[in-house]
Amino acid sequence: MMNVSDLRKRVYAGDNMISLTDIRYLPRWVILMLDILILVISFALSYVILDNLGVAPLQTIPQSWKCVLVVGVNVGFMFAFRTFAGIIRHSTFVDIFKLLLAGVCTLMVLVAVNVVSSLTYGTRLIRMPVLFIYFTVSFLSLFLFRLVVKEFFQIAGELRRSTRRKRILVLGITQQSIAIARAVLDNPQLPYQVVGFLTQRSDSRNAKLLGKPIISRRRLENTGKDRLGIQGVLLIREALDKEEMNSWVNLFLEKDLQIFKAPSVQKLRSGDMNAQIKNLQIEDLLNRKPIKIENDEVKRRHFEKNILVTGGAGSIGSEIVRQVAQFSPSLVVVLDQAETPLYEIELEVREKFPHINFRFAMVDVANYSRLEPLFDKYRFSMVYHAAAYKHVPLVEDNPQEAIFTNILGSKNVACLSSKYNVNRFVMISTDKAVNPTNVMGATKRAAELFVQSLQNLEGNTTKFITTRFGNVLGSNGSVIPLFKRQIEAGGPLTITHPDIVRYFMTIPEACELVLQAGTMGAGGEVFVFDMGQPVKIVDLARRMIKLSGFEPGVDMKIVYTGLRPGEKLYEELLSDNTKTLPTHNEKIMISKDPTMSYAEIDELVTRIVEAASGAAKVEVVKILKKIVPEFKSNNSVYEMLD
Repeated sequence: MMNVSDLRKRVYAGDNMISLTDIRYLPRWVILMLDILILVISFALSYVILDNLGVAPLQTIPQSWKCVLVVGVNVGFMFAFRTFAGIIRHSTFVDIFKLLLAGVCTLMVLVAVNVVSSLTYGTRLIRMPVLFIYFTVSFLSLFLFRLVVKEFFQIAGELRRSTRRKRILVLGITQQSIAIARAVLDNPQLPYQVVGFLTQRSDSRNAKLLGKPIISRRRLENTGKDRLGIQGVLLIREALDKEEMNSWVNLFLEKDLQIFKAPSVQKLRSGDMNAQIKNLQIEDLLNRKPIKIENDEVKRRHFEKNILVTGGAGSIGSEIVRQVAQFSPSLVVVLDQAETPLYEIELEVREKFPHINFRFAMVDVANYSRLEPLFDKYRFSMVYHAAAYKHVPLVEDNPQEAIFTNILGSKNVACLSSKYNVNRFVMISTDKAVNPTNVMGATKRAAELFVQSLQNLEGNTTKFITTRFGNVLGSNGSVIPLFKRQIEAGGPLTITHPDIVRYFMTIPEACELVLQAGTMGAGGEVFVFDMGQPVKIVDLARRMIKLSGFEPGVDMKIVYTGLRPGEKLYEELLSDNTKTLPTHNEKIMISKDPTMSYAEIDELVTRIVEAASGAAKVEVVKILKKIVPEFKSNNSVYEMLD
């Protein structure tokens, strides 16, 4: 926005491409001059009207003197009421009322002048009808001038904004879709212009909603976006199931349309800029129907109880902390060895849950002597064990550290849970523990075997439960955040193999499974989750590129780097010789994996921990393969051990 001096500078500088809506305001003297011009024209028009009525003016003083008298009195009252002080395009009822007061006072003074002139000289200076016609014409002219300027700037502003706004269709013709469209239309802050509605139906060709046309899917399929004059589509994520979402998104990506998702109508109308329309993310397409949590049972297990979460600063652990905090536990101890992430989760949960009692312990789960005082002091009711090293290539190259954290750490936490009579111990495992091809998966399988062996140990009262699931969306080090960073950097996107596939679930879904398993387990089970259909990573990459507005292979390339050490093409949730049992939740099954006795697994774990303290990593992995016979290395230096 500019004033006149800024405008002048731009003109003299050679930039004559100036939008009228850039003008912030005109100087007051310019407004006054325009008003005086309108008053002079109104005075002349009054005599034209009188002449058309066949009434001759009084021959008292010259017409120019009469004009000076009438306009001068009017201008004096305009100064008194400061009618020219406001910005015309923002004129209000108060500004119009000031004009009316100035006109009425002018009329009263001129009528008084006429009366005095009549009593003194026996004649009026100006005919009375002229004064009344002048009052009416001048007031209406000044009012219309301001109204026209106000409307002009409003229309110009709308036209300017509409050229900057994205022209979008709203998907659906339901009440919810109409409400979202109305909220967008009523919110001038949003950079979107709703130009129509999109529907699967084909019987609404001539119908309109909110004055906007309804476009059928068939018409969009047969017509380009340029002919329709649209740039994107706004959809309501919650109104579509997975199949509908994928079908529509495939069409939109094929037509090179941007895809936006709407927040709730209430948030849009409130102007909450933190919850505005956003680009559709790949997570929205991979989300599935979440597990139905039995909140009463989950709450009973956590309400006013002491809870321990190991690995509580990680992706899964921190979400478990957030979900557990909603059930009003007496205490939540968040344990992790990573200082900065632990500090960050502390800041977050203390702000979100100020009424919950938190303790933050910077402890390595491999350090038994540091763990035991916590169990002795707080007497936990539930332990969620999420602490683990999980990055396959790093663990493959550093197997000793994985032995200490994934195996010894799990042994320490599980044994202390049994010793201090923790009601339930829930271990977070991975689909990579099934027929493992890498050290990370094998260490997690060894931890599963040890935890399960404690269940039937004499004197044990703790219920030991294991949960096993695939990749979680957005977790630290996962593929989706990596692809997002690579897209932001301009590419290329790196994929290890064109045929690699993975199962996906959201972090909240994974943690809901963990909480649910903690309530339904009788002890010793390995719970696996119905992960749906696996996703081909190259298809995931192509979709993410298109959702970001680029063309795969043209604007952004995909590069294949080869399988990393220990990586396999397909992850499994169940081993080949495993049987599954259903539970009352159709999305959760019990895996009946082979088990080992406590004496056998404890002896092997002791051996591998001792080896990890001094032996070469090949010797360590050799013992790991004895613990997990199905562990067959893939694309790794340890293949020679097979």
